[in-house]
Amino acid sequence: MRIDLEIRKELRSGPRVFRLDVRLATQGQRVVIFGPSGSGKSLTLKAIAGLMRPDEGHVRLDGTTVFDSGAGVNLPPQARRVAYLFQDYALFPHLTVRQNVGFVLARGWLNPRSGEIHEAVDYWLAAFNLQDVPETRGNDKGKLSMLRGSLLLDADAATGPIKWKAVARVDREAMTPYLRDLEALRTTNGTTGGDHGSILDNYNNGDLREFWGEFKAGDRATFRIGKQQIVWGESDFFHAMDMVHGYDLSWRLFFEGENEEWRKPLWLASVKYDVPEAAGQIHAYVRPGLDRCKDIGNTYDIRGGRWFFQPYRGYDLSAVTTNDCKHPEGNKDDWTGGIRWSGELASLNYSLAYVKTFAADPVANSVYAPYKKTPEGPLFDLIHPKIDVFGATVSGYSAALDTVFSAEIAYTKDQPYNVGTGALTAPTLGAAAGLGLGGIKLKDTVTTMVRADKNLHFENLFGTSRPSFSSVQIFDTWVLNHKESEDLVRLFAYGAPLTEHSTILTAFTVLNYKGDTINPGIAVGVDLNHGGGFLIPSVDMVLGDKWRAKAEADIFWTSGSGKTLFDPNPGVQLFGYFANNSQLTFRLTRQF
Repeated sequence: MRIDLEIRKELRSGPRVFRLDVRLATQGQRVVIFGPSGSGKSLTLKAIAGLMRPDEGHVRLDGTTVFDSGAGVNLPPQARRVAYLFQDYALFPHLTVRQNVGFVLARGWLNPRSGEIHEAVDYWLAAFNLQDVPETRGNDKGKLSMLRGSLLLDADAATGPIKWKAVARVDREAMTPYLRDLEALRTTNGTTGGDHGSILDNYNNGDLREFWGEFKAGDRATFRIGKQQIVWGESDFFHAMDMVHGYDLSWRLFFEGENEEWRKPLWLASVKYDVPEAAGQIHAYVRPGLDRCKDIGNTYDIRGGRWFFQPYRGYDLSAVTTNDCKHPEGNKDDWTGGIRWSGELASLNYSLAYVKTFAADPVANSVYAPYKKTPEGPLFDLIHPKIDVFGATVSGYSAALDTVFSAEIAYTKDQPYNVGTGALTAPTLGAAAGLGLGGIKLKDTVTTMVRADKNLHFENLFGTSRPSFSSVQIFDTWVLNHKESEDLVRLFAYGAPLTEHSTILTAFTVLNYKGDTINPGIAVGVDLNHGGGFLIPSVDMVLGDKWRAKAEADIFWTSGSGKTLFDPNPGVQLFGYFANNSQLTFRLTRQF
């Protein structure tokens, strides 16, 4: 290979200045660049690969000019036909493993599709055994609220044509001063008659997270049977089309980097069928109704723990309610399922999907206004009626803006909501029944998400080794035919009234230092309709080959706050749920 290189680059960090000045002309098959640490070896290679732009000079490879400051030529990395092997892991965070491997096969606006079949990509995935990698957060200040440990076991195997996957997790939590105070409150307010003896029972879990077998049938169909997760969406914080599974929100840290940690896997039979003639794929699943009651819908900390609704912390609702997973509108034993088409059109990735699933958020079937069945609990049952969700996603890459744009929309037929924002202390029939005990009404909703992911080239400004990654997302939930007179509650047991629109803006940025071993980040979210939001600064550190540490501050604010147990401020909306939950967290992880 002929290399003709002459480049100059000046880097500054405070008073320190580094000047790179390299001249090289060779036709050798192998060229070795060596020198002490900090002499400019990596910078030179990055200039050749197009990952660093010199201040002046030229780079010519086999007679092709890939960079020339005088002529204004600067080909992007994917157009240079040069491979660069990073000493640390350096991947496109918005792409899957398959998409990263096949990145150079993409053209125009299109990122390589996650399900795309390509012989060269399959060869190299198999060569490095990556073919099974999935395609695919009062006076309580200063108190220790969480001290927990988790053990995650992940195993892969193969028996003939069948590939097996198993993931199990065990969580155990210690009694902290904050939880001890909540235990005392449960005794004081007389709500210790729930289905558990200690508040720790809400947080100590053992879960089989995944257990499935996968096999191919012909060249096009891939079947997967067992406990698994299916992700049909484009968003991180809030969800439009990612409605196959519910989420466990009872004890998690607020900002988890991976939704896989929150999502509740289900027993499913799924199939992916490639349709290369239409540049697409069909993905369908059936849920045969083998799951436990606790696996259905979202789980909240209703036992009065640290993440229960303000101002009800310490009030154990399990003492006055039960989960009803045999309700005629939401029987866990009923079959559910969905089907999704994903493909490529006009240089864009898109998908169309239909899901028959359970409403994510539970609603209260009250003794004061029963919904199709008399509740079994002394005050109300929590149920998850089945819903129909129709949705679509689209995404594409803009070379001009170096940005990946995504959008998502979901139409939900008959989303259930509770009635009643009044006082629980004097429940009556109708709208005066408090905190959702006045019955259930069904409303059609439209949920939308628009997202932009971009690499920010702040390498010189921050002295980082790679671009910063930033994402901005805006979410909106629109309740069709909304009427204030119906007195609908945003969420059961939470007195915030349902509004026609709820619009949330979120953004996060991640930097990298020292070969991606130190990663500071910041996330922010704002309720554009009602006020309130969150701010989460964090730093993630790699400590050798096995250890990883993370520190973060979860800071919340709201437009108002509840003052008494059953008299929440009606102005408090989503972030009123997190009122007085600001916290500083530390996490230490070891890989075996």
